[in-house]
This record gives sequence, structure tokens and C-alpha cells, in this order.
Amino acid sequence: MKIFCLKSALLCQTFAVLVLCLLAMVLPARSETGQLLAGTAKINITPKTSEPIHDSVYARSLVLEVGQLNIAFVAVDLVIFTSTRIKKECFEKYGISQVILSSSHNHSGPLVANKIFFTEDSPFQKFYEDQIIKVIGIAANNKFRARISAGKSTFPQLNFNRLIVREDGHARESWFEDEHYKSENPERIPFGPVDAELGVIKVMNDHGDTRAVLMNYAMHADIVCFNYAVSADFPGVATRKVEETLGKDVNCLFIQGASGNMESLLISPRRSGPDDKIKTNYEPMQRTGDLLAWETVKLVKKTAPGPDRTDVKWMTDSLPFTGRYDKSLKFNVQFSNLIINNDISIAVCPGEFFIQFQLDWKEKMKVAGANGFLFGYSWTGGQWPGYIGDIRSMALGGYGADQNPKGIQVGSGESIMSKQLENFYSLIGLMRQHPPK
Repeated sequence: MKIFCLKSALLCQTFAVLVLCLLAMVLPARSETGQLLAGTAKINITPKTSEPIHDSVYARSLVLEVGQLNIAFVAVDLVIFTSTRIKKECFEKYGISQVILSSSHNHSGPLVANKIFFTEDSPFQKFYEDQIIKVIGIAANNKFRARISAGKSTFPQLNFNRLIVREDGHARESWFEDEHYKSENPERIPFGPVDAELGVIKVMNDHGDTRAVLMNYAMHADIVCFNYAVSADFPGVATRKVEETLGKDVNCLFIQGASGNMESLLISPRRSGPDDKIKTNYEPMQRTGDLLAWETVKLVKKTAPGPDRTDVKWMTDSLPFTGRYDKSLKFNVQFSNLIINNDISIAVCPGEFFIQFQLDWKEKMKVAGANGFLFGYSWTGGQWPGYIGDIRSMALGGYGADQNPKGIQVGSGESIMSKQLENFYSLIGLMRQHPPK
């Protein structure tokens, strides 16, 4: 009996090590075709806090299963969120192959006003993990036969490029005032480049009912930054409005784009502290969320259903980088490609990518005959790289471009997106692995 127990313990230990190794390594490409099953759920992740709560923060999940491939999207109303524990436990409990943790990057989440930006430093980390594992489990255990499709539309922009080129040829952030420009762009000048396009991915059940919507838009969620209260900012308004309009069974996940240098044209005045007599104006947040929701609902309604059978291709990769200024710094940046029905092509990117990468990716996907999406602030493993600017923006400078002494090396974003493009062509079978005969 003792020998049997010892062998069992060793087997369990070996399996646990194997699971950890699988989670840590870059997995080979996966491809599955068949009936799409989907499950979706949402859960309140507002912790017990002494801070005032203007509106609650949520985690929303969407699990997609085709054959042996199970992918969980999780949209969280948090500034930055990563968790190896969630990946490990969801693999063990629910057989989830891949977890994509997408942060809305709201600057008014719990404790953000106290400068706890990275949630793994937060005392609420375990609570968040418990809730997110739970919401993935609910979705995974309540799947339905589904179809998936995508749509895009452009409408008058809500965003502008917050790195504005000044008289000396360098860029400064929009809250930096000089003789020419006023702080926070009160004239609402639509500085560029920007991406004003909204993208949606719609999941329907086999009765034709919309059950889940992925809303993809690139804009910093900091309209009420320094409000010193908990709020999901405009993504919270937009997702609630979409769910209320489309029906109680619909779950709307907000997925950030490459919004590292994207700001909202509508913004609330900043407070100097929690005791500041100036009260936060939530009307710009509400108005922006309402506008985005209106366009999302309109786009969802006109997006045609997807095919009966679904083809899914997935690939995860990583690249090493040093720091821009501090060459001793090491960054292991992990990123992923997801292709659905050879039409929906998603570049999953961690960190705060600048908008030029999104514009370039979508244009390259058009040339390839695909519908391109860039999911920013979306972690699947590896280190969180912080801001990742394009070379031109990193030369021009400004916040997120050249001010961080611990920032990532110049050209890292171009290297990542080039690899994303190479992997896309490998996944669809056009990139030969051997010379043709």
C-alpha cells in the first residue's frame, strides 16, 4: 500500500511539473475544424475596499471550443492584469488550452489612485484570480452550439493621438502645456494618427440569438483618471449599454486596441487628491460610453451570422529584448495569433502598443484578404513589456515613447508585428518550410 501511494504521489508530481512546463513554454501551432461550442459569463470583481465606488468592475468571459482546442477570452475592468495561476488552474479544471487576459486599462480601478498599477502587486490579486477562475468555469460548463462572425465600422472619432509634436520637433503628451497648446486638448483637436474604426466579433447560438460580443476599440480608458473612486470608465458604460440594448442573455467584452498613445476627446478635469473640492464630472465618461455602445449595437445587428462549421488556428510565440537605455534589462514578450475561418485574424499583444502597429496590421490583413484585429493589453504569458512605441514615435518622444529609463528597446514592436505576420502566413499555409521542387 505504501509503495502504491508513493508511486501515485510521484505520478501526480510528474504530471504537475509537466503542466507547468507546458504553460511556461511556447506551444506549437494548433488547428481544429468542426462544430463551434461557446460559453459566456460575467462576474462582479469589485473587492471590499474603503474607496468610494461609483460603478462596479467586472470580469467577462467567453470560451470557444472547436475539437480539442479550448480558448478563454477574459475581459477585466482593471488597469493591467496577468496571472500564471489562472492559466494553470483553468487547464487543470476545465481543459482550457489558452487563456487571454485582456485589461480595459481603466485608470480608476481599485487602488489605482494609490499607484498600484500592476495588479500582481495588489492585495486583491488572489480575490481577482478566484473570481476570474470562477467566471471561466461558468462559461466552460455551459457551452452551446455557436456561430462566429465579425464586422467593422468607422464613425466620427472619439479619440486623438496624445503625443503632439511641438516647436522643437519632439512630441510631448497632451497634458503638457506650452505657449501654443493648452493642457488636455480642451479645443478637442483631432490630432493623429488614430484608428477611428470599431471592430466587433459576434457569437450567436444555433437559434440565431446573439449571446456574446467582443467590442474592439483603441482608446485609453482614463476619462475619469484621478477621480479617487472605483469605476470601469467608458468601457463599463459601453458594455452595460450594449447588454441592456441587445438583451439580458448577451455578454459584451471590451477589448482594448493599440491605445498606448490614444486619448479620449471627451475628458473629465483631474482632481489633485481625494480631498479636492472639485468633484469628478462623469458626464464625458457616460457620453463616450453611450456613443460607443450605440455604434456597437448598430454594427452587431448588421453583421451576418458565421458558417455552420468553424475553423480555428492558434499559435503562440515569443521574442527576447533588452532595455532601450538599460541594456541589462531582459524582456521575454509572448504574443499569439488567432485565425477563425481564415477571415478573422487577431494579433494578441501584451503591453501598451502604439496605434501605428494596429493601422499597419489591419492594412496587411486587408491585403491578405482577412479581417484584422489587434487585441492590446492582452496577456497570454511571459513578461508585461509596458509601452511599445513604433520607431518614429520613439524618436519623437513623449510619455510612453522615450521617458521611461526602464523602457523596452527601440524596434521591439516592429519585430513583434513582423513575427506576427510571419506566423499568420505560416498558419494559413502559405509560408513554405522548405524550398519548392
